[in-house]
Amino acid sequence: MISWFVHGLLLVPVTLLPIINPLSTAPVFAATVGSNRDMAKRLARQVAINAWFVMVVSMLIGTYVLALFGISLPVVRIGGGLLVVATAWQMLHHVEDEDMHALTAEEAVALPDAEIVQRSFFPITFPLTTGPGTIAASIALGAKIPHEPVKYVLGVLVAVCGAAIVSLALYLIFRHSIAVLAWLGRIGTLVMIRLMAFILLCIGIEIMWTGWAELNGLSY
Repeated sequence: MISWFVHGLLLVPVTLLPIINPLSTAPVFAATVGSNRDMAKRLARQVAINAWFVMVVSMLIGTYVLALFGISLPVVRIGGGLLVVATAWQMLHHVEDEDMHALTAEEAVALPDAEIVQRSFFPITFPLTTGPGTIAASIALGAKIPHEPVKYVLGVLVAVCGAAIVSLALYLIFRHSIAVLAWLGRIGTLVMIRLMAFILLCIGIEIMWTGWAELNGLSY
């Protein structure tokens, strides 16, 4: 029983962290907060909380929600892939728009908590951090939770604690992302954001193709 719990606890971060790849989102996060360390700390904490919530909900009730609405995982991948493509396209062409601009110190201090939550969820938490790939993988992990009462409780603990480990990693990386911004400089940051936007565009297309291939029973 203990070995099963430890195995599951390790399986969650090992499965989700490579998909999330927070290092690829760190430049976008750093460009959003600019040089304001207090803002970076507040936003990183909120993104970590948001990501934990998305992962836990996906693992525990994801399969039931999909079954309730008659939605399959391939359709989730196609829809999520479209959203990732749209977000990446916007990042490629509107890097310096108001939605992506870095906050000054005065703006960060005056920013209410409600605005922090709004900025942290879209697009940083979803779809850039916990996107459709993460949600689909979380649902797949949740489907492995046994229905036996004791193991189900342990499975819930695995989901909660495993997601907490992933969220802690996200917080630490985003919390110190300003160092990345300072090292890259303004031009380097813009180049990195556009590079990551192009990579995200490719990832979105790959997610869409995976879903379409699964719907049509294709191998790729």
